[in-house]
Amino acid sequence: MTIADVQLLRKWVVRFSVLAGICICAVSASGAEPGMLTHELIEWVGLVLLVTCVLGRFWCSLYISGRKIGELVTVGPYSVSRNPLYFYSILGAAGAGAQLGSVLAAASCAVVAWCIFFMVVLQEEQLLAERFGAAYAAYFNSVPRFFPNLFIWRDVPSLTVLTPRVVRGTIDSMWFLLAIPMAEWLEELQAQHVLPILF
Repeated sequence: MTIADVQLLRKWVVRFSVLAGICICAVSASGAEPGMLTHELIEWVGLVLLVTCVLGRFWCSLYISGRKIGELVTVGPYSVSRNPLYFYSILGAAGAGAQLGSVLAAASCAVVAWCIFFMVVLQEEQLLAERFGAAYAAYFNSVPRFFPNLFIWRDVPSLTVLTPRVVRGTIDSMWFLLAIPMAEWLEELQAQHVLPILF
């Protein structure tokens, strides 16, 4: 498989997981009723995670967009995490789950996202090792896979940004924000007894 094949597979697995997650969430409810302080606080934490996800993915796109296959990017956010885009996506998944006002939903979404990205990363690591050899081996051994190590930050004084790719990456990130109205809509349908609460 090429990196492009792995990315295409990842996109389809993520789409299926999101669809399955929406179906499960449609018939699930938080232990705290909508409007209660706990429920609202969890939603606000989720909102912070969603915004962090979108901004973080935008930041990463400035460095990687259009370069992922041809270059080994090891500066900026890629100097502290080998997969910062996936790290921010996991935060976004947790934020999407938190929009249901449930810590369990937030954690479940984060774990599912981590599992998906972990499997993709294993494939990507193999392909990058074949393509970049010793340079990737040194990077692999010094930079963590997901969770950033801010003490090893490195950057460059200037950066060439491929604007169309960054714009496309940013638009892709905005999908995470749909979790906010989607969760509110599902809560309203449950309140009107259109959707049953099974979990």
